[in-house]
Amino acid sequence: LVGPPGTGKTLLAKAVAGEAGVPFFSCAASEFVELFVGVGASRVRDLFEKAKAKAPCIVFIDEIDAVGRQRGAGMGGGNDEREQTINQLLTEMDGFEGNTGVIVLAATNRPDVLDSALLRPGRFDRQVTVDRPDVQGRVRILKVHSRGKSIGKDVDFDKIARRTPGFTGADLQNLMNEAAIMAARRSLKEISKEEVADALERIVAGPEKKGAVMSEKKKKLVAYHEAGHALVGALMPEYDPVTKISIVPRGAAGGLTFFAPSEERLESGLYSRSYLENQMAVALGGRIAEELIFGADDVTTGASNDFMQVTRTAKMMVSQMGFSDELGQVCWSQSSGNSFLGQQMGTGSDFSMETADKIDKEVKALVERAYRRAKDLMQTNIEVLHKTADVLMEKENIDGDEFQRIIMEAQVEQYLKADEPSVVVPFQQMVNLQLILSITRVVTLHGQAGNETVNIFESLQQENSRTTY
Repeated sequence: LVGPPGTGKTLLAKAVAGEAGVPFFSCAASEFVELFVGVGASRVRDLFEKAKAKAPCIVFIDEIDAVGRQRGAGMGGGNDEREQTINQLLTEMDGFEGNTGVIVLAATNRPDVLDSALLRPGRFDRQVTVDRPDVQGRVRILKVHSRGKSIGKDVDFDKIARRTPGFTGADLQNLMNEAAIMAARRSLKEISKEEVADALERIVAGPEKKGAVMSEKKKKLVAYHEAGHALVGALMPEYDPVTKISIVPRGAAGGLTFFAPSEERLESGLYSRSYLENQMAVALGGRIAEELIFGADDVTTGASNDFMQVTRTAKMMVSQMGFSDELGQVCWSQSSGNSFLGQQMGTGSDFSMETADKIDKEVKALVERAYRRAKDLMQTNIEVLHKTADVLMEKENIDGDEFQRIIMEAQVEQYLKADEPSVVVPFQQMVNLQLILSITRVVTLHGQAGNETVNIFESLQQENSRTTY
């Protein structure tokens, strides 16, 4: 069973145990290996001896990557007790004697590190992907985790499911538990939609800093910074709709801008060149707003992580995705490592310094083009920026519907394509139905020490490798 953490691999194994009607042996791979040599192999033998005595039966090994990793000398050289354990496991599963009547299930979120001998036919014949649930799946999971809780009539599971694309079963369980805790703290008899919305914000952005006091100058700076992100995002064609803007400090964030990625985009994992260029422009919107309002000499370091994200995206477009006309459809970034060690050692390059110079120039050109687009758009619609920032300073929070009304009241200018001049387009024509969605996972987090921009699609795609942004 293969899938990201929290998708229900172990739970599925428990369900199999209940439905199979045969003896079920369950263990964690980390239980095999201990300090003393030979203990792991001995425990594997004991497990399969018991299983064969009770055949037909099922053996379930959770987190099998703890012992099933690619064999090799390792970084320190020499032999590894873990290798003796996996060798014994390989023998028991499909060795000289065979294991008739014993079915072996295993679960991992790191299939890329497993030994190839473990995955060959005759041992683990099939890999079943346990992926994140879709909208209908999330609705059913929410109903399961709402059992035993008093739920208000205003709570709509369909709306909650649409607001949580990319959430796993564990995430949804945590959401309902947090909502129940908030309802209890507020001395309420049932969970309302406000508790669910607040719990969602707490999960994706951290707890609200109730004791934090912002000076008027900093509040104005954060308001314009967030308004800059939101304005560029709202006016870029085919970009994710803005669902909420906030200057309330949460966790390490001084302000937040929420976007709602479409379900189709998240599930497919496909992103167009124009979308990525729009994303870079949105990330630069905060710094541009600071420049236009406070002047080039008074911009802050708050956009440093925005620049990191923009540079990373541009480098990927040029060196990995073939989005450069100058360099062509070639992957210039390659992973290097030693298969004998069973791991990738890093990312290397086998191209010339001349090519490296071209890559740097193309990256800079992409970033500069995104900067010009965002600045041109913001200068043209500067009144909308002022209005949004003023409302933020007054209310501290703006939801998607209110932000939509602010833009509708003004004549806005929107880009049709990345390489074409701007044209005036009525906002009603570009309103996406996704605007009815409310808060989803955080796209931008801006911390007090340094603003931090997070791509939800990167977070989701990198989750298998345990990368957190």
